Amino acid sequence: MDKPRIGFIGVGMMGHGMARNIVTKGYSTVVLGHRNRNPVDDLVAAGAQEGRNPSDIAARSDIVIICVTGSPQVEQIVYGEDGLLTAARESHVIVDCSTSEPDSSMRIHADFAARGVPFVDAPLARTPKEAEEGRLNVMVGAEPQLFTRIEPVLRAFAENIFHVGGPGAGHKTKLVNNFLAMGQAALIAEALVAAAKAQIDIEALYKVVSAGGPNSGIFQMIVPAILSGSYEGLRFGLDLARKDLRYYTHMTESLNLPSQLGEAVHQAFVQASAMGLGGEMVGGLVKAQEQLTGETVARQRA
Repeated sequence: MDKPRIGFIGVGMMGHGMARNIVTKGYSTVVLGHRNRNPVDDLVAAGAQEGRNPSDIAARSDIVIICVTGSPQVEQIVYGEDGLLTAARESHVIVDCSTSEPDSSMRIHADFAARGVPFVDAPLARTPKEAEEGRLNVMVGAEPQLFTRIEPVLRAFAENIFHVGGPGAGHKTKLVNNFLAMGQAALIAEALVAAAKAQIDIEALYKVVSAGGPNSGIFQMIVPAILSGSYEGLRFGLDLARKDLRYYTHMTESLNLPSQLGEAVHQAFVQASAMGLGGEMVGGLVKAQEQLTGETVARQRA
């Protein structure tokens, strides 16, 4: 069987690498133009075509992949002028790789289903570096036969693909995954500043933690960078993380679940954003703690 034609909407930090891997692995690909021309021009130079709007993307594709900031952006692409909902055919599959609100995703799923169009939630883990390398993790919420249909396309940009359940399961899994990751980041930021204030040798602390139970991938991304004077070891935007944590607390509230830690972690990110650090990477949580306490963890660059 010929490879399906791919439409790609959202060629930002993650989407550019994903789309480039799809193009270079032999899929006919059309991408939606973006105010930042650099990724679009790069993809066109690599062999992609450029579409005018979501409707045009749908007309020229079999599988449409969305990778944007969150639910408001996904809803605009689906329901807005020249949106996907009115243009999609029964032969299409719409795949949302954004981190979106489960309630919104299920409403979109139902609206596409009413037209006979499959809608899949397939959010991502890892960073833009792995996106460029084709080594992302993907959590897929879909019926089994639909997962089988789209899996070869996901393999173009993913190293690990997890079928986590039916519709909506992907976005729910992603929110819990991000709560675990960003909860560690908030804990690490507070602990590093506490250690500095207590005049603990941070490099010695790093060695102790690295050899013991508190060690984690998040710890290894954040702390070595901090020791070298960089807050950018974990390449994930602070405000994006804040948004994901807001979605997580919305989900727990809708389930009538207590979430004291979820709210606390969310507020740590809200506080850092309110301090003007929202445009930085998640390591900006350490900078926020430094500014609040007057303590310094990171060494100055040589």
